[in-house]
Amino acid sequence: MGRLVVVSNRISAPDDKKASAGGLAVGVLGALEATGGLWFGWSGETGDPDGPLHTVRRGNIHWASFDLSEEDHQQYYCQFSNAVLWPAFHYRLDLVKYDRQAWEGYARVNSRLADKLLPLIEPDDILWIHDYHLLPFASELRKRGVRNRIGFFLHIPFPAPDIFTALPPYARLLEQMCDYDLLGFQTGGDRQSFLDTLSAETLLYTTASGSHQAYGKVFHTDVYPIGISPAEIARQAAGPLPPKLAQLRAELARVQNIFSVERLDYSKGLPERFAAFEHLLARYPEHHGRIRYTQIAPTSRGEVQAYQDIRHQLETEAGRINGKYGQLGWTPLYYLNQHFDRKLLMKVFRYADVGLVTPLRDGMNLVAKEYLAAQDPANPGVLILSRFAGAAQELTSALLVNPYDRDDMASALHQALSMPLAERIARHSEAMAVLTRNDIDHWQQRFIGDLRRLESGALKPEMGSKVAPFPRRA
Repeated sequence: MGRLVVVSNRISAPDDKKASAGGLAVGVLGALEATGGLWFGWSGETGDPDGPLHTVRRGNIHWASFDLSEEDHQQYYCQFSNAVLWPAFHYRLDLVKYDRQAWEGYARVNSRLADKLLPLIEPDDILWIHDYHLLPFASELRKRGVRNRIGFFLHIPFPAPDIFTALPPYARLLEQMCDYDLLGFQTGGDRQSFLDTLSAETLLYTTASGSHQAYGKVFHTDVYPIGISPAEIARQAAGPLPPKLAQLRAELARVQNIFSVERLDYSKGLPERFAAFEHLLARYPEHHGRIRYTQIAPTSRGEVQAYQDIRHQLETEAGRINGKYGQLGWTPLYYLNQHFDRKLLMKVFRYADVGLVTPLRDGMNLVAKEYLAAQDPANPGVLILSRFAGAAQELTSALLVNPYDRDDMASALHQALSMPLAERIARHSEAMAVLTRNDIDHWQQRFIGDLRRLESGALKPEMGSKVAPFPRRA
């Protein structure tokens, strides 16, 4: 069995204190530990793009990272990945800032990374590429003669055809994605959006076994909802509280706590969430003085104007709501634009009566799953979850809401704050059965297993046999 080579925009090297310890890192490390291999990606630093790779080895895992020039960082990462693809894939065409030079920078960096990775690939390796920063990466490797099996997983939504085709380079990106052997999506809706876009642009064939052919290329697609490690999160959440948090817990015991945490991003629906909380206070005055909503939203991509605008908006709204409804000794809304250690947040989750996770659009949203896993099964809190998060496809026992409907969200908040213990336990138990079954190890094992079976030919399509075309849109 060959090595696994993982490629992502950022890597989680063992000596990188700034690297993520979230779902991707846990899943990738689990997959790499099973067979050994290489994790390749950006170091997070700007410097000499032609300099030597930064390498680390621990046991059977090798990490290799590179620096980006300032120009590459701006064009590939800031301008195209995060000011074109990110807003478009989250259905915000109004925030797309397309620039041809940024697109050229995105293509240039993907090409350069293929050059850097090429000498490190062994003939029997399989490659697993991650996320929207690297949509053309397989195509660049194919140009260089790489014939290894290459899988791709998209961590964010894939938009409807009319959204995707609004991007000027959509046709090239779409064809390049077909150079992957296996394309994985978070939800069936995302997968269908990709196939619908293909069938609108070219003749798409699908076999009875589920493989596809377009642009003369054969590939597979499937749905792989990413999970978490429920047992590990429960262990972190149940541990002793740090002294400052223990003191805070004593203060919060007098009220019911609504808690939200995510990075500051317009896709998360934070202004809509603040409006819904204000509507709760207006419609249900019996909660005055008895609840507290804490929103943690650390700054991300602060150089992008849209992120600066939303931060200012939230600061203004928090002050206005507290000025309108606050009382001596009671502040209804706490907004913290700060980063907190992830392990500490798991402990905070455990003491939150309501987890409020209402993005306008999200690929999965692991915070929703982490909140549930952190709860005390004997006295769990209630998850309020947006219908437009990928997690809503699995967590049907949560209170599902439309984040654009403040009445719907205010009613759900009132229901959660008033929910009897027996109902809370039943909803939590149902959700935990799903999280345990579809955990992070199941996610990576299933994807890698499918990719390896492609490698061995077990899933190899027989083109021309039971093939049905998707009709091209007129």
